[in-house]
Amino acid sequence: MSLNLVKLCVGADSVESLQAWIDFRLEQQRMVGGEPEQIHTTRMIPTRRDELLDGGSLYWVIKGRIQVRQHLLDIRPFTDAAGVKRCDLVLEPRLILTQFQPKRPFQGWRYLKPEEAPQDLRGAREDAAMPEDMRRELAELCLL
Repeated sequence: MSLNLVKLCVGADSVESLQAWIDFRLEQQRMVGGEPEQIHTTRMIPTRRDELLDGGSLYWVIKGRIQVRQHLLDIRPFTDAAGVKRCDLVLEPRLILTQFQPKRPFQGWRYLKPEEAPQDLRGAREDAAMPEDMRRELAELCLL
């Protein structure tokens, strides 16, 4: 049974800015001849690795709402130069829009059960093609 993670997306104020950051980092890796990989480093190491890698995703909270997710490809624990245990979450660079789901601020990441995760927005749905700010306003009015 798969399991997910949810994390605040610090530094990005929209799905578009998150995608721009991912693209920038991948291009930097290509320019120095590295293997382009989207990695997010976190201090806490998930103990439920097998469940997370069995089809799990990282759901990003942007501006107080879960808005998008990325498939988890690998979890790589390591110890940094200061001796602190950390973990690289290897993510598929493709972002998958989800229905908005309010989420209060928290530190680090949290496990997210599949039944508690917001549904994906499918490409055929009208609201998937809608600009993000319009989707946000309609969600605030409980119209989405």
